[in-house]
Amino acid sequence: MNQDLLQSLFGSLALITWKQVVMLGIGSILIYLAIAKKYEPNLLLPMGFGTLLVNLPLSSAIGPDGALTVFFQAGIKTEVFPLLIFIAIGAMIDFSTLFRNPLLLLFGAAAQFGIFFTIAVASLIGFDLKEAASIGIIGAADGPTSIYVASKFAEHLLGPISVAAYSYMALVPIIQPPVIKALTTRKERLIRMQGKQDPVSRTTLILFPIIITLIAGIIAPSSIALIGFLMFGNLIRECGVLQKLSLAAQNELSSLVTILLGITISSTMTGEAFVNLNTLFIIGLGLVAFIMDTAGGVLFAKLLNVFLPDRLKINPMVGAAGISAFPMSARVIHKMGQDEDRGNYLLMPAVSANVAGQIGSVIAGGLILTLVPYFL
Repeated sequence: MNQDLLQSLFGSLALITWKQVVMLGIGSILIYLAIAKKYEPNLLLPMGFGTLLVNLPLSSAIGPDGALTVFFQAGIKTEVFPLLIFIAIGAMIDFSTLFRNPLLLLFGAAAQFGIFFTIAVASLIGFDLKEAASIGIIGAADGPTSIYVASKFAEHLLGPISVAAYSYMALVPIIQPPVIKALTTRKERLIRMQGKQDPVSRTTLILFPIIITLIAGIIAPSSIALIGFLMFGNLIRECGVLQKLSLAAQNELSSLVTILLGITISSTMTGEAFVNLNTLFIIGLGLVAFIMDTAGGVLFAKLLNVFLPDRLKINPMVGAAGISAFPMSARVIHKMGQDEDRGNYLLMPAVSANVAGQIGSVIAGGLILTLVPYFL
């Protein structure tokens, strides 16, 4: 009787595999990073805890009737969770900084170089084109875009891609400075940029998300959902008649959907699916994508400076802020500028480039969704 009881209570321990043990360790590390190091805690904490849930033997959290599987089917496969996050992000973004220095919009494109470089490298390593595109989009430095593209093209890689995307976003202050310093001289890092405080009309701010949606939809129809939900969130912010909805999108909607997104993604992070050589490649390629994004933005700024007069020179460090990791990258660039010269205030131009990166990453994701099927 006692033996049967013990077997009933603890028999599942005999079924645990070494891969599940590894994943329990990874889940614990994610929880530690979220709490102790404050690395993207909104997402890494639910991902870490969800990883524990799905890697316990005979877990009822996954499977045909498992809660996390139901969430995955309803929220990720239908793309509802990532798109709701885009509404929240759109409601947080202030595009007025971009209008004060529209030239910096170009960095939103230049700093996406890492995406396409990494797609090429991943294809050469042996990933098929859809998998390579899903890995390359890590370079967007935009978690929701990475999740959206991966759910379309390589659902089986969603776990490692999500972990890589959000981990590297949190590590921007560690990844970017060495790359920037390697590509710039101290003289270039000392360049001061004149900030503009010209007011931007409300009409302009209202029309901007509508026009961007129309243009992006014509150029890349597959991007309509991505850019449309982002711009809809921004329209809620700027229209001036939906203040409560704007605040709710920025706070309650963002927090709730991020929690659901994180714990739902963990349903793909089982030992069998996650512990393999491909995961190591994805983690490594994600780092390559971030490095090449940073390099692309810096080198493009240096190229522009060849043609710009001295009074309009761009500090090349600002080019690195063209990634979508908002506002972490802008803060990193501002701090680096202050370290070189206490009187050099690069925050506003860096924020402008960072905001451009938000648009650029979403459009890049849409272009990938549109173009990749043509090459298959």
